[in-house]
Amino acid sequence: MSLNNSADLSRAATEARGLAMDAVAACHSGHLGLPLGSAEIGAVLYGNFLRHDPAAPQWVNRDRFVLSAGHGSMFIYGWLHLAGFDLPLEEVKAFRKLHSKTPGHPEFGETVGVEATTGPLGQGTGNIVGMAVAAKMAAAHFNTAEHKIFDHIVVGLAGDGCLQEGISHEAASFAGRFGLDNLIMLYDSNDVTLDAMAAKTQNEDTAKRYEAANWEVFTVKQGNELGPIADALDQARASKNGKPKLIICKTIIAKGIAEVQGTAKGHGEAGVKFIDASRQALGLPAEKFFVSPETRAYFNARKVSQAGVHAAWQQTFAAWSKANPEKASLLAQAQQGNHGDVQALLTAIPEFGKNALATRVSGENCINAVAKASPLVLSGSADLHGSTKNYIKDAGDFDLATPTGRNLYFGIREHGMGAILNGIAYHGIFKGSGATFLTFSDYLRPSIRVAALAKLQAFYIFTHDSVGVGEDGPTHQPVETVSALRCIPNLDVIRPGDAEETAAAFALAVSRRDGPVALILSRQNVPSLDVVSVATRRQGTLKGAYVLRQETSALTHILIGTGSELSLALAAAEELGAGVRVVSMPSMEIFARQPKAYQQEILPASCVKRVSIEAGVTLSWGRYVGTAGTAIGTDRFGLSAPGDVVMREMGITKEAVIAAAKAL
Repeated sequence: MSLNNSADLSRAATEARGLAMDAVAACHSGHLGLPLGSAEIGAVLYGNFLRHDPAAPQWVNRDRFVLSAGHGSMFIYGWLHLAGFDLPLEEVKAFRKLHSKTPGHPEFGETVGVEATTGPLGQGTGNIVGMAVAAKMAAAHFNTAEHKIFDHIVVGLAGDGCLQEGISHEAASFAGRFGLDNLIMLYDSNDVTLDAMAAKTQNEDTAKRYEAANWEVFTVKQGNELGPIADALDQARASKNGKPKLIICKTIIAKGIAEVQGTAKGHGEAGVKFIDASRQALGLPAEKFFVSPETRAYFNARKVSQAGVHAAWQQTFAAWSKANPEKASLLAQAQQGNHGDVQALLTAIPEFGKNALATRVSGENCINAVAKASPLVLSGSADLHGSTKNYIKDAGDFDLATPTGRNLYFGIREHGMGAILNGIAYHGIFKGSGATFLTFSDYLRPSIRVAALAKLQAFYIFTHDSVGVGEDGPTHQPVETVSALRCIPNLDVIRPGDAEETAAAFALAVSRRDGPVALILSRQNVPSLDVVSVATRRQGTLKGAYVLRQETSALTHILIGTGSELSLALAAAEELGAGVRVVSMPSMEIFARQPKAYQQEILPASCVKRVSIEAGVTLSWGRYVGTAGTAIGTDRFGLSAPGDVVMREMGITKEAVIAAAKAL
């Protein structure tokens, strides 16, 4: 179709190319290929298609756009600036500079209008699926027959690198199975990767691949022409056939720099040395970072128009809020990241008594209790609900016909699960969680890392937490995994030692607002730690560590345990004598945030005879046992045998703790 604003959009595309060239040249690093090659895509998206309000970037019913190919960050920075978001030209000029709002790859929370932290290729292809899930759920939970307040769509832009990563297959398969027809992914198909032409490493038929996954596919052979792009996007938005949409745009990488366009050299900054001549050939003036008054006027007018769309929606929202005060209150709390106060959530979880339970089993009671108290909590599993025990009863399963369902069946797609959970968190309404065996957490580790970096509200339920798994053998017995998770900044790792500590762990996971939480739960039964009260265990867990057994004479030793090994520490202390303290430390990260006075109260520096015990590698315990102490664990892989046999074989026993303490 012929756009009535094609001249304005064409001019904007040229000027966006100029901004990208100038920014990359100014900092001597960055990627020119995508911003130049996809300039027309950006012009149609930001100048014609996306429904958003740059003056109110957090409008809850805005369309979402994610640049999965985050190395092309000057694409989104240029268009956010032109569209009128709060990203001044000075920030564009500061591309990749210290503390600028235009970092090397887009970062959620750092730049207004950036909906997701991207750069690790393929992550965005999963994030947009999570956003589309959340959008479907939001419409189902909050829309009424009288008022529709949610009807937005989710759009992503991915490249060959994103689609080569395995996560894109997982995300595509999930999206197709669950009918996310509110999702559009544009594929910048320029036949180039960083090292060589794409044919060097791929020969698949991408259209057939996505069609096989139940996507509707559009191919735009003229991916650098405005009209065909606009046509495809309009058709994709209008199509509500239970299928997500893929728009394959055949573009020319680094278009506008004749010397490198269409080649692998066009991917990075190799074209910088040709920029002056290229800018001249494009008709740009000598002035760098140039934006014409006409382009400014066009986007100013569009900004006013978009504000009008938002204002009309606000009238509907006001009427909806008046008619549905409880729903409105719930939505407002969710938008503030409030899914429940930790103490209120704890109160919602009944006490467990003295029964010996696997923490995954007590976790089943906890997830159901907190889900009842916090109705926007979601739970999913990578085909392991029967083992991870995290199914929310009476909450239904998310599917095409039941979008209110709060249980997500991710299938055997751990990495996809992680990125989808991140997308749900970016969307900003629901609190998503996902489960698998702890040893498979490495499959979603890249997504966990991004969640921690972006301070996302997500939590993970990792069960079968040690060599105590037993007969499944070393492939299923995590030894290094808990310590590896503890290495991720801003990830709270909680390994509770009994049912009451598990209750506190779930309350923490749901209530945390500034980052993700990993819950580490046992397969085998663990005894109730009823040497202290329920309140002591629960409130102590909220602080990351607490005294489980108080010495009754002068302090001589401190035994520090976590998870299923706490009972061994207690048993050892009974034999070692009255001067032995036992400290439960379910979370090193939370304990490290406590006031120094509390840390000193629990682990007084005067007592250097310390022994830690955990059925995993000993690396992470050095900071708490010190050079004078001993860490008991296993620095080797496990064995295939019953769990208690493996524990004994590897020296994770009461006797080992006693011997280590006496040897200090």
